[in-house]
Amino acid sequence: TIRPVRRSYYDPSSAPGKGVVWEWENDSGTWTPYDMDVGITIQRAYEKQHPWVDLSAIGFCYVIDFATMGQINRQTQRKRRVRRRLDMVYPLVSGTLPKSQFSAGASGSPPGVGSGKGSRPSLGTLNRSHLQRLAIAQSRVLIASGVPTVPVKNLTGSSPVNPALAGITGILMSAAGLPVCLTRPPKLVLHPPPVSKSEIQSIPGISHSCRKTTKKQAKKGKTPEEVLKKYLQKVRHPPDEDCTICMERLSAPSGYKGPQPAVKPDLVGKLVKCSHVFHLHCLVAMYNNGNKDGSLQCPTCKTIYGVKTGTQPPGKMEYHIIPHALPGHADCKTIRIIYNIPPGVQGPEHPNPGKSFTARGFPRHCYLPDSEKGRKVLKLLLVAWDRRLIFAIGTSSTTGESDTVIWNEIHHKTEFGSNLTGHGYPDINYLDNVLAELAAQGITEESLAQEKD
Repeated sequence: TIRPVRRSYYDPSSAPGKGVVWEWENDSGTWTPYDMDVGITIQRAYEKQHPWVDLSAIGFCYVIDFATMGQINRQTQRKRRVRRRLDMVYPLVSGTLPKSQFSAGASGSPPGVGSGKGSRPSLGTLNRSHLQRLAIAQSRVLIASGVPTVPVKNLTGSSPVNPALAGITGILMSAAGLPVCLTRPPKLVLHPPPVSKSEIQSIPGISHSCRKTTKKQAKKGKTPEEVLKKYLQKVRHPPDEDCTICMERLSAPSGYKGPQPAVKPDLVGKLVKCSHVFHLHCLVAMYNNGNKDGSLQCPTCKTIYGVKTGTQPPGKMEYHIIPHALPGHADCKTIRIIYNIPPGVQGPEHPNPGKSFTARGFPRHCYLPDSEKGRKVLKLLLVAWDRRLIFAIGTSSTTGESDTVIWNEIHHKTEFGSNLTGHGYPDINYLDNVLAELAAQGITEESLAQEKD
């Protein structure tokens, strides 16, 4: 297979020319470099002493905050650490491109391979064991010299193909002067070692070890206008700006064209917490198109008014402590959460009422460290479960299947002893990130007091 390659040249005054590389911290705690164009954009803002840079102009929904050296997702508000490295100077080159080192022979082989006295043996004459020995010997030399390792799957597997390709790759890359180190890939560890019933413990400070949820109906007896009245102040003199729902001027009637609510289209209201202003007509229409649970979420800043609930189908949530530690949390045991939702029929609050829905991958096992912050997260997840916010019915982003149970914007760790999928440990930012995601759903420590009341 022949693939095109290219060389990129950067000005010595640019970030790569100066040896500056910007990196972000991934879920496994290691660092990943930004694409070169992104790094150049970040470095340009950094050199101009800007407090932050918005990457949306180049197609990414992130803001880089130089004061905290953090990357902030504009949609989810999730934060990651970033860093600036100064040890990656690109080589200065001049002159014409080097000529090809290989002749364009009929076989496409490099000169000297398989022909002539003292030449290297042809790769075709090497069997599987020879290729493996060459690759492993090369790897040991590179490991001893401190070269980073690159995992290659199935190096010693039963298939004769992958090991052979791994060996050929190592030989060809080393012949070109490139560092290569073949290793066996790390093992995926989804579940902890077997745990007996006698080893399972209840969680101190949390009653019971199982929580069921059924379909909760929204409170009846109040019209949408009565619900919104609690959260709004009427505005007699609308500001000279657009309503962000219908995009018409607030001084003009609402542009909403759907089913008409029993509200005059020219009335304007201001939300009491965040002070954003909208047509009352538009807010009532938005409420009618939602869950109608007595809550309202500002479409501009996402501030929640009332208690937000979701459309999670009925199921069961179990939680307990197991006597094993998560990677990165060796000083404590582990909280295991088991979610189980059966397939069923969609209700009136779901995308396709009356149609059946699937529930793939249940029971789903999730893990938290049994630390003070881990128990806090669990308590808030219990509130989210009771409010039907953990799962929803929609289209799976991984399989594309529609009318199936999916996660609902609150990330869980489903990988116990590794982090190959990005859904495991160690992840030093996970607990803070999930607390931020819960807060975005209106679930904070104040919610715990509300649940007790």
